[in-house]
Amino acid sequence: MKQKIFKAKWIVRGVRNRDEADILENGALLERDGVIIDVGPFDEIERRYPGTEVYGSNDQIILPGFVNSHHHVGMTPLQMGSPDHPLELWFASRMSSRDLDRYLDTLYSAFEMIASGITTVQHIHGWMPGPLAAIHSTSQQVLKAYRDIGMRASYCYAVREQNRLVYEPDEDFVARLPADLAPSVAAHLKKQEIPFEDNLALYDSLVKENEGHSLTRIQLAPSNLHWCSDNALTELNARSEREQAPMHMHLLETAYQKEYARRRTGTTAVKHLARLGLLGPRLTIGHGVWLTEEDIELAAHSGTCICHNCSSNFRLRSGVAPLNAFEAKGMTVGIGLDEAGINDDRDMLQEMRMVLRAHRAPGMDDSVPTCPQVLRMATEHGAMTTPFGKDIGRLDPGRLADFVMINHRKALWPYQDDDIPILDAVMQRAKTAAVDATVVGGEVIYENGRFTRVDRDQILNEIAERLSQPRTPEEEQRIKMAHAVFPHVKRFYEGYLDGEKREPFYAPSSRV
Repeated sequence: MKQKIFKAKWIVRGVRNRDEADILENGALLERDGVIIDVGPFDEIERRYPGTEVYGSNDQIILPGFVNSHHHVGMTPLQMGSPDHPLELWFASRMSSRDLDRYLDTLYSAFEMIASGITTVQHIHGWMPGPLAAIHSTSQQVLKAYRDIGMRASYCYAVREQNRLVYEPDEDFVARLPADLAPSVAAHLKKQEIPFEDNLALYDSLVKENEGHSLTRIQLAPSNLHWCSDNALTELNARSEREQAPMHMHLLETAYQKEYARRRTGTTAVKHLARLGLLGPRLTIGHGVWLTEEDIELAAHSGTCICHNCSSNFRLRSGVAPLNAFEAKGMTVGIGLDEAGINDDRDMLQEMRMVLRAHRAPGMDDSVPTCPQVLRMATEHGAMTTPFGKDIGRLDPGRLADFVMINHRKALWPYQDDDIPILDAVMQRAKTAAVDATVVGGEVIYENGRFTRVDRDQILNEIAERLSQPRTPEEEQRIKMAHAVFPHVKRFYEGYLDGEKREPFYAPSSRV
C-alpha cells in the first residue's frame, strides 16, 4: 500500500455552479494507490494519517487535472508544412505532411499537454494508410507513448468509409481530375481504405489488449457524417450501446458540413442522427459550430455531449460555436485543443482563457462564460466525454488522484488584489511556468519543468534528427500531389453554399 498527502494553500475540489467553485483553504488530500481517500483541512488530514509523506506547500493551489477532450496528432500541421487553410482545403494541404514515428509524435504533444496541467486526453486517431495490421501497430505505438509518460488517454480510431477528400464519393471526384493527377490521388485515397469490419476488429483487439492497463481506455469514433454511411453509424451505435462505450464524432464543424447534411438527408445533421438513434450521453459531438436552435434543443434534451474546440475553430475559419446557448441548456461541454491551440501548442491554461474571452457577447446580461464554468468544462465535463467518466474530473474521495499543482505566487506575482476570487485570478493569469507539478494516479509525472518518466530532451533531439533527414521519395511525391490537387479541391466548393449546385453529392451506401 502506497499513500501520500498532498497539501496546498487552496484545493479546488470541483465546481458547484457557474458562479461558485468548491474550494478548501489550507487543505490537503490523501491518495492511496492512486485513489483519493480523504480531503480536508491539512491539520486534520496530517493528524488522521500520522507518518505519511507530505508533498506540496502553501505556495500552491491544486486543481483537478485538465481533460483535453479532442486531440489528433503530436507535431502540428503548421510544423509539418500545412498552413491554416479553411478546413475543407486543409485536408488537401495536409497530404504533404512528413512521416514520423507515432511513438515520438505522441510524446511531443504529451509533453506540452502535461506541462499545462492536462492529465487526460481524448486521442482521436485516423487518416492512416492500411492495411489493418499497419493501423493496429500504429495504434499500439500511440497507446504505449501515453502509458510510458504516465498520462491518461482515451483512444479511438476514427471510422472513414467514403468522401475522403471532398464531400462526394472519392471515385466521382477523382474522375474529374486531369489524367496526369488522377492516378496518384486515387492511389493515395485507396491506401486509407479498409473494410468497415476491420474497424470493428481493430476496436475489439485494442479493448482486449488494454485489459489490465489503468491509464488507457478505448472508445468508438464515427468520424463525421460525410465520412460514414448510415449503416456504419447504426452499427457503431449498436456496438456502443451493447458495450457502453462512448463515441466521439466530428459534426457541423463548418458551414459546408451543414450544407452537406442538408443535401444528403433533407434535414439537419443532428436531426438525422436522432432518427438513427445516436443522440444521448454516450455521444460527444466534436465542434458543433453550426447547430441550429432546434439542434441544440434536441441535443440538450437527449443528454448529448459537446466538445468545444475554440482555437481550432478560429484558426480554420470554421466559425464561433454557440457556447452560451449550450450552457444555457445545461449541456455537458468539454474543451478540446484539436490539432493545436492558438499559439500552435497544447496549452490548456491558455485555451481556458480563450474560451472565457471568445464568448463575451455584447450587453450586460449575465450569460457569458465564468471561470468556474470554464474550469468545469476543462475538468468534470471533459471527463464525461471519455470512458473515464466520474473516475476523474473532481477531487473527491473515491476518484482517481489526478490533479495539477500551480504555484500561485509565481502566477500572481508581483501583486493580486484579494477581492478577486483566487480561482478567477489563477485561471486568468497563470502561465505554464507556474505549473509546479502534474499528478496522475497519485504519481508526480511532471515536476519543476522535468518529466519524471521520460527524457524530454532526448525525445526532442531524436525528432529533430529524424526530420532533418532528406524527404523520402514518397514524401516528395505527396508534396507534389497536394499542390496539384489543391486548386481542384477549392473549385469543388465554389458555389457550394449559395445555391449554384443543387444536385445530390451523396449516394446512399449499402455498406455496413
